Amino acid sequence: MKALLFAAPLLLAAAPQAAPVAALASIDGLPIGAIPRQELPAKGCAAYLWTASGTRTLVAMAGADPARLRLAVDGKITDLDRTAQVGAGGFGFAEKNDYGAGSIAAKLTMRIETRESIRDGAVVPEGLLEIDRSGQDSIMVPVAGIIGCA
Repeated sequence: MKALLFAAPLLLAAAPQAAPVAALASIDGLPIGAIPRQELPAKGCAAYLWTASGTRTLVAMAGADPARLRLAVDGKITDLDRTAQVGAGGFGFAEKNDYGAGSIAAKLTMRIETRESIRDGAVVPEGLLEIDRSGQDSIMVPVAGIIGCA
């Protein structure tokens, strides 16, 4: 047993490491990419959203305060300010949240569920991220995730 305890750090050090998220320029052929790991905000809540089909990748982070959506469009990290929200939600979010900046607009629709096993947050078992860019096709990505609060 003692030999296994001493070998554990060596086994962990030798384990293959995941490639950096920033290396993923496109998710499943779409003009959106992964965003790097995002920290929990100093105050308020944030929703961390992964693609729900295809490649499971962190694709967006929505902050409640400031009310902003972060995503990677055409290889560039972009922050969009929330412009409207409608419907019941929780944790600083509504069921439907609209964001925009410049020539990009996004709609984030998500179902928020609280669970006894999660403290200071909730789960997003299903959602839809719609991205519209001027003069481009719209992008619709099914998402799921978790909400964390500080």
